Amino acid sequence: QVQLVESGGGLVQAGGSLRLSCAASGRIFSSYAMGWFRQAPGKEREFVARMTSLGRTAYAVSVAGRFTISRDNAKNMVSLQMNSLKPEDTAVYYCAADQRYGSSLNRRSAYDYDYWGQGTQVTVSS
Repeated sequence: QVQLVESGGGLVQAGGSLRLSCAASGRIFSSYAMGWFRQAPGKEREFVARMTSLGRTAYAVSVAGRFTISRDNAKNMVSLQMNSLKPEDTAVYYCAADQRYGSSLNRRSAYDYDYWGQGTQVTVSS
């Protein structure tokens, strides 16, 4: 069983930055792919970013060039640095772990992930 706990959400003005963190339990964290998703009110949960066990990354088109995913396997942590934030980035952000295909890059469906955090709210004001 893996537990994920997000932190770092908050309120920020458009153009600002936030850094989300996700602390994971589990002895084989380094073998998982880790992802970030978000869900805005009235919308479906959508893929934001993924980092494989090998360190490769993938991003949604809407955040590419503004967001950066990273991980520290020694600390069982994954982070999402969000720059140049826009009001449309407002959502609850979720950390997720894929234990089945950790080295695969193109897994962007929420169904591809086995464990989820509780979410952290990010609000970007205009």
